Amino acid sequence: MELRRLSSSIFFLLLGLHTNREPLAAQEIITAERYLQMVAERYSSIRDYEARILIRSGGVDMQGTVSHLVPSFLRIDFTRPAEQVILFNEDLLTIYLPQYNAVLNQSISANSRGSGASLATAQGLQLLRRNYIPVFVTGPDPQPLERGSEEQVVQLRLTRRSVSEGFREILLSINPGTKLIRRILGTSIADGQVRFDFSDIKINQGIPEQRFIYDSPASANMFNNFLFQDTD
Repeated sequence: MELRRLSSSIFFLLLGLHTNREPLAAQEIITAERYLQMVAERYSSIRDYEARILIRSGGVDMQGTVSHLVPSFLRIDFTRPAEQVILFNEDLLTIYLPQYNAVLNQSISANSRGSGASLATAQGLQLLRRNYIPVFVTGPDPQPLERGSEEQVVQLRLTRRSVSEGFREILLSINPGTKLIRRILGTSIADGQVRFDFSDIKINQGIPEQRFIYDSPASANMFNNFLFQDTD
C-alpha cells in the first residue's frame, strides 16, 4: 500500500538523517566502523539544519526542503508534489496529502520508538551501528557519487545483522570534507529501493521550534493512527 511505503520511507529518513565528527589522528587506520562513528559524531554537533531533498521510491520522485531541529523535529515542505507536507515533532507524525485533501496522523508511543522516533536521535545511530555491519564499498578514498559525476563521496555499505531489520542493505554516500550524508539508498527485503538525496545543506541556522507546528487545512479529512489500520 502506498501510504505504508511512504511512512516506512519517512521512518527510514528519520533514521538516516541522524547519523554524527571528530578529526582523525594522523596515523589512525580508518575502518568502516570508525568512519561511520565519525559521521555520527559530526551530526551530534549539529543543532539544526536545512537542506534540499529528493526522495525516489518506486519510480516516483518527490522533492522539497527538509528542516531538522534536535532532538527529533523534522519537517519536509514539498515542491513536488506541491504543498505536500511531512512533519514529525517528537511524538506525532503528520502527513498532508493535498491530492487527497487528507491529513494522516500517527502517534508514536514509547513502545514503537525503537523502530521509529528513537532512531531520530544520537541513540538511534547507535542502534544502526549495532544492527548493521558497515564496510567500505571500495575503501576510504573518495569516489564519484555515480558514473560520470564529478562529485566525490565516501561510500559505506551497511548489511543487517538480523532478519528483523526492514532494510537488508543501506548504502551511505558521505561528503568526505564535511562528513555530511549526501545520499542514502535503502534496499528492502523485497528488493525495493528508497533513495534520499541531500544538497545545499545549511547547519546551525537557529531554526525555531515554531517551524514544526503545522496547521492543517480546515477542509482536510483527518485519519489518525493510519499505520495500524488495515488497507486494501
